[in-house]
Amino acid sequence: MQQPIRWPAEAIWEAVAPLLPGFTVEVLPSIDSTNTELMRRARAGQCEPTLLVAEQQTAGRGRLGRVWQSDVGASLMMSLGLPLAPADWSGLSLAVGVSVAESLQPLPPPQEVEQPARVGLKWPNDLWLGGAAGDRKLGGILVETASFVTPQAAAAARPASARYVVVGIGINVLPRSPEGLSMAPGSLQEVEPGLDAPTALLRIVPPLVAMLQSFEGYGFAPMQARFATRDVLQGRAVTLSDGQAGMAHGVAEDGALLVHTVQGMQAITSSEISVRPTAAPPA
Repeated sequence: MQQPIRWPAEAIWEAVAPLLPGFTVEVLPSIDSTNTELMRRARAGQCEPTLLVAEQQTAGRGRLGRVWQSDVGASLMMSLGLPLAPADWSGLSLAVGVSVAESLQPLPPPQEVEQPARVGLKWPNDLWLGGAAGDRKLGGILVETASFVTPQAAAAARPASARYVVVGIGINVLPRSPEGLSMAPGSLQEVEPGLDAPTALLRIVPPLVAMLQSFEGYGFAPMQARFATRDVLQGRAVTLSDGQAGMAHGVAEDGALLVHTVQGMQAITSSEISVRPTAAPPA
């Protein structure tokens, strides 16, 4: 019989409530998708700051509609919803990735270090592990926004440009089978043996809230260098979903992926573009 998961809801609330008045933490045993639920609420006018955690998702979603499979205790599945009004939304998913990666592994080990696995970031919204076992996908990020739909919610937003943003994060906690996956999965157990979903959640959420508030004022530019230290595409030959090929050269101040192709340097910004490395970086 599986033991109940002890989530640190009170500790997270105590850390975040001073930053987000009205903040609540909810843990559900099962739901179709934490992102879908918070978006449903936002469209119905429920735009309070909320952390929603699910022990199991029956219809979890990733970028471009991909399915995120999850079993109880095997994955961390959470969505954070809050009003936000940055001057520029560009690079938000990259900034979220930086915050999550730094919370899980504050200082990435050098490339030549085999253990622990290195937590890296793949543009635009994936957490990757690198190491002796090769590249594995650790998790993904899905950012969605909704307009305020009631006069009360709109009045509560500071600038008129504010929207309700939902940041969904899914992370493999335990090793899982690669069957049916295009890329071998990684897990938090490779980063830190014994690291479980509740501990990871407590590490991730308070710094994530602080980062989002910083992003609101300053955008992605201050995080550009921090993303660069974990950029798994830097210096790799990549193929874009439209068939173009080139060499990845990091990201710009607005979070655009810079790819040098036969047509010259291109700034890739469309969320519909998939970028997959075709070769490992040089040793």
